[in-house]
Amino acid sequence: MVYQPVIPLSGYGGWKFLESTFDKQLEGFSDSATVRNDREYFLRQMSSPVAMEDFLSDRRLMRIALTAFDLDGEEWKVGFVRHVMEEAADPDSSFLKRLNNPSYTNFAKSFAVKDGKISLPEDTRTQLADDFEIASFRSAVGEVDNNMRLSLNYKDKIASMAEEGVSESAILYKLLGDVPVRTVLETALSLPTEMRKLDIDQQAKILKERVLSVFSISKVSDLSKADMVEKAIQRFHAMDTVSQVKSSMSSASVALTLLNGASGYGSIASQNLFLSRL
Repeated sequence: MVYQPVIPLSGYGGWKFLESTFDKQLEGFSDSATVRNDREYFLRQMSSPVAMEDFLSDRRLMRIALTAFDLDGEEWKVGFVRHVMEEAADPDSSFLKRLNNPSYTNFAKSFAVKDGKISLPEDTRTQLADDFEIASFRSAVGEVDNNMRLSLNYKDKIASMAEEGVSESAILYKLLGDVPVRTVLETALSLPTEMRKLDIDQQAKILKERVLSVFSISKVSDLSKADMVEKAIQRFHAMDTVSQVKSSMSSASVALTLLNGASGYGSIASQNLFLSRL
């Protein structure tokens, strides 16, 4: 029996509960037989070099490996995964750069193919097994409340994606290429999903303008700071709550609801409504 994450509230209140109980809940989840068996299987199978074709033909091994990079469900795309691995082994290929998917880029780097085989050092195997457990837990969280999974993904990835010393353009393209991180930012910044139809350079320009303006920061890399991470997640939940409320309320009734303490919606909704007006 797989452990089911406990999230008693929705919105920012639910996020704070999940955040405060994360370690304990992850421990319970990782102790479940299914997760434990998958971890042991991965460590056993990758304890010695594995031929790329053997790796690709082992769906269980592929599932565990891809899940470690938040690519769960991609194990059925055998042809695409093979293409990613082959292109990553070609120093002249620009495929991964054009793909602009940080998760696949990191996967390809870790599972580098040399002479037709994949070899992982012991410390890498252990780290990937840990990553698999955490990513699997995030997926389980998503089955309860997908906004919580998005928040966990954002918190986990933003520091490495918006690190100091990397160009603003490189950071912006990474943010745009990672679906969970992008979704959190689009919601928090009230950016329309239709923006995705624009040229990637235009998208980067719009995203940068909104990030600097809404979060009152001087450079995009400031998103990696702890207070900015929390502010982005808080605003994400606030704006998501507001969008749900607004679907059944006019602008005038939003103001009236604020004055009445969001009666009928709860204290968290009231807080989120207030934050949305900032």
